[in-house]
This record gives sequence, C-alpha cells and structure tokens, in this order.
Amino acid sequence: MKPLADCKLYTFVDTTYLHGRAPELVAQQLCDGGSDLIQLRAKNSSPDEIRRMAENILPVTRRADVGLVINDRLEIARELGAEFCHLGQEDFFDAGHKHVSEFKIKNSKLKIGLSTHASAQAQRALDAGADYIAIGPVFATGTKPTAKPVTLDYVRWAAANATVPWFAIGGINVENLGEVLAAGAKRVCVVSAILNASDVTKACAEFRRLLE
Repeated sequence: MKPLADCKLYTFVDTTYLHGRAPELVAQQLCDGGSDLIQLRAKNSSPDEIRRMAENILPVTRRADVGLVINDRLEIARELGAEFCHLGQEDFFDAGHKHVSEFKIKNSKLKIGLSTHASAQAQRALDAGADYIAIGPVFATGTKPTAKPVTLDYVRWAAANATVPWFAIGGINVENLGEVLAAGAKRVCVVSAILNASDVTKACAEFRRLLE
C-alpha cells in the first residue's frame, strides 16, 4: 500500500450501514472507488464475528493494495496481520496506556491510529507515538449522535500543529468537503456519505476526485 502520508481517502465497512450487504462486497466497492484505507468497524459484533468479517475483507484489500484498519480489536489486527488498528480515547488512555510502543511486538508492522476530539487530546496522542490521528467529529454526525462537533477550528489547529498524518472525520460530505480542505485538511474519513449512497463505488470516486 502507499505510504500513510500519501493516503487521502479513508473509508469504512461499518456494520451499522451495511443494510444486509456482505462486508467483503462493500470493501470491494470501496477499493474500486479509490479508497486508500478501509476500516472495519463493527461495534455490536462479537470478536468471532469481527474476525470472520476481517478474514473475508483482507484478501480484497490486499489485492487492491489498500490498508485494512481494524477498529478497537488489537488482538484481531495482530492475529490476521492487518496493517492498522484504530483505538478511541477510552480504549487507549482511559485503559491506562501511555505509548503505542506498548502494542508493538517484534517484527510486527502494525500501525496504531488514535481518535482525538480536542487539541489537548491530539497533543497527547502525538506524544504517545500514534502513527496517525483522527480529528473530529468536524460536523454533527449520525455515526456518533452524542458527540459534540469540534468545528473547523480544530481542523485549523491540526493543520498548524499535527506532526503525523491526520484525517478529518465526522459528517463530511461532498457539499462541505471544500470547507474542510480550505481549513487545511488533506485527508478525510467518510462513513455515511459513501455507505448510504445508491452507488458506493461512484460516491467513493467522487470524493477521490475532489481530494485530488
């Protein structure tokens, strides 16, 4: 896969938005549309269910040279050899972890991404050695309805201060993408605006075009 710094479009196979579609089919559509990274997010699934989904998705992403991110489940990411694991604040700092090196084992190329919702959290994630950070939610989003939007001010802060690749996330669609890019973002995460589209590949390709 391309270097993380060159990745621009980060998409999701989120079970909340699958509506009966096979995870590997959606992953293929995302790859065909130009995704650089795909996260498997299955908040309400058991570890065994997540493992099975990841096993079906991984051959798809490998063929397309796209990085697979496993949300929350570090042990599954390690076991299957996924390129990334993404952790929230509660999964990392609230669980007592201090540095991502705690998760790195010999000869493993697994990279760790961390969610952040404020500049202090971002700085803490940077100090903890995160390989990338997520900045958001920029706008209100149905994906996390109780989360307060961080607004474009946080995007501007990240553009001026973040020292690792970072992705703006939360309520981003083709209508407001221009604002996010104007605030300094170069990389975005998109969930519902792509997964709820009638043509996932086409929607993905449109984001890709706008990001280029």
